Amino acid sequence: MKYIESLREGERVGEIYLCKSRQAALTKAGKPYESLILQDKTGLLDAKVWDPNSQGIDEFDALDYIDVMGDVTSFQGALQLNVKRVRKVREGEYNPEDYLPVSEKDIDGMYLELTRFIREMKNPYLKGLCAKFFLEDTDFERRFKFHSAAKTVHHGFVGGLLEHTLSVTKLCSFYTEMYPILHRDLLLTAAIFHDIGKMKELSVFPENDYTDEGQLLGHIVIGAEMVNAAIQTIPGFPAKLANELRHCILAHHGELEFGSPKKPALAEAVALSFADNTDAKMQTMKEALAAGNGNNGWLGYNRLFESNIRKTSEE
Repeated sequence: MKYIESLREGERVGEIYLCKSRQAALTKAGKPYESLILQDKTGLLDAKVWDPNSQGIDEFDALDYIDVMGDVTSFQGALQLNVKRVRKVREGEYNPEDYLPVSEKDIDGMYLELTRFIREMKNPYLKGLCAKFFLEDTDFERRFKFHSAAKTVHHGFVGGLLEHTLSVTKLCSFYTEMYPILHRDLLLTAAIFHDIGKMKELSVFPENDYTDEGQLLGHIVIGAEMVNAAIQTIPGFPAKLANELRHCILAHHGELEFGSPKKPALAEAVALSFADNTDAKMQTMKEALAAGNGNNGWLGYNRLFESNIRKTSEE
């Protein structure tokens, strides 16, 4: 199989991919075309069907597995497939495991590392709250390990939510060593729970798209509600501590314009917002550079960084 990460400009491709999304559109001249997002376990590929009424384009829907023939081109620094033919394939012609993007890191190993932070906590209420989800609920563990952290921007793969959560937690752990004013158990608990709402904001693979609840509420509010509901089941959980934890979750995007219902008012909330932003931005840069498929030159304007980007020279 020719995986997406190995494609190069100028190649002609004939492979089976998962059609992640399909959308009808019009060119500036008013001519209809279709925009597709193709997926395999190595990544996503933008594709265009410029003549959707062609005899070579069979009927298919989003989330179908399709046999695609087309030419690999480049547009604004990223690869794009100019589709010539499409055939919807039957079950048995493909292995689903080839089409789900998966973390490069060991998922079970990451989960074990995350739970070590919980086992080392000293505050009984915060430790008990974390344990209720991550140590005692095997169904939650299974779903958390499988979930992504985003639809497309960063960590949009199986194990992505876990990988991002662990990275943010490790950054926060480092912050507590550098800045003793930080309440370690509060900050680490906030880091562990900060994106838990994404388990309801995004549907599971292969769809990995926004749910109705996600569209209406967003993962920040959903996560704060999930944590608050669990807190109510723990007798004697201090009200002030509960509010501080929920504040950290509600403020973890840092700015109102970035989706936070509140701006950080606690040192722990500030630290969490920086850790979350750092990991999200670095992973986004990693994925953007990888999409360049070995191009060491300038990749063109990237809307997420609002800049032309390229790899650092190795000299």
